Amino acid sequence: MAAAACIGLLILQLGLQQVFAVAPKLQTPPDAALPSTSLSVVIPAYNEAANIGACLAAVLSSESPCSSWEVLVVDDDSSDATTELALRTADEQGASAAEVHLVQAGPRPDGERWVGKNWACTRAMEQVSSSWVLFIDADVRLKPDALRRALAQAIDEEADLFSLAPRLVCGCLAEWMVQPIMASLLGLGFPIVAANDPALSVAFAAGPFMLFRRRSYDAIGGHRALAAEVVEDLALARRIKAEGYRLRYLLGVDAVDLRMYADLASLWEGWTKNWFLGLDRDPLRALGAAAVVVLMFSTPWLLAPAAVVLRLVLPEPAGLWSALLALALLAIVQQLVLRLWNRHRFAVPLTHWWLMGAGGLLVGAIGPVSVWRTLTGRGWTWKGRQLA
Repeated sequence: MAAAACIGLLILQLGLQQVFAVAPKLQTPPDAALPSTSLSVVIPAYNEAANIGACLAAVLSSESPCSSWEVLVVDDDSSDATTELALRTADEQGASAAEVHLVQAGPRPDGERWVGKNWACTRAMEQVSSSWVLFIDADVRLKPDALRRALAQAIDEEADLFSLAPRLVCGCLAEWMVQPIMASLLGLGFPIVAANDPALSVAFAAGPFMLFRRRSYDAIGGHRALAAEVVEDLALARRIKAEGYRLRYLLGVDAVDLRMYADLASLWEGWTKNWFLGLDRDPLRALGAAAVVVLMFSTPWLLAPAAVVLRLVLPEPAGLWSALLALALLAIVQQLVLRLWNRHRFAVPLTHWWLMGAGGLLVGAIGPVSVWRTLTGRGWTWKGRQLA
């Protein structure tokens, strides 16, 4: 088991290095006249009082991306102060070049199944007439030049869907334990180069930042056609690519920050919602992937002290216990090397790196719970809303 953990971590490290060495990145365009086009930035928000102010302020502080642009905040029937804070932020940022509109999504139609943010996004699109539309989440923070750079590159590369992988920002202890592991798995499981190759069926997009050419979005049916899709970003990316449109998925870690979860409860809800679906509803893959994470990240932390205790209690065979301890320590060092690489590549600090073993156990629990919740519908929620 210790040797398998070392081999698995080595494969993960080499795979990530290979993937990201050639991964396309968001570029900085040369100074030029703003493109003569229009852009709508849509922010769906359900009970986002903790996020909407900072998110909207960052958007409204952006450099103008084109000749005409606007921002739509879509309140998805929130029960907190999301609406009031959005209006206050818009008023405080009154000098922005963009117009701000507050859209009330209203209740979902009776007899229809709408999940996640699909209803809010669909309602927003009823009021959008721009040539380009960008969907971002309320937990996103854009750098001032993010919109300008993304739109310019999307136009230059003739993209129909232009999505940016954000830099994950961790705050609570649960995030530090789990998010670096999840980011590594996503990076290897959805290779960026393959996603951008029109000859391959692999498709992926980051839901927190999805920039669509409006006519292409309409052609695939938009969020309305995927009303019941829980992982709508992946479904939209697959539909764009399957219907022959151009998908561009790039690294945008210097332009987009994402803080996904505020605490353990929201992290648990979020990942148990997505884990099974992200592995194509395959129970064996979902459970196997969770077990591999436990093997690679948790087992070494359990085997190292076990080897020491066994060496003291059962002196013979000493060589076996020494080899076990050496392999377990090597795997732990490999985890540190992985975090060092993440710090160098994506500016993710080493904070709490030594809790990756506990994080592995948490991911190991997320796997079977996600399978159970998705298949039975019990406890399968998004921000408290039932998904089944």
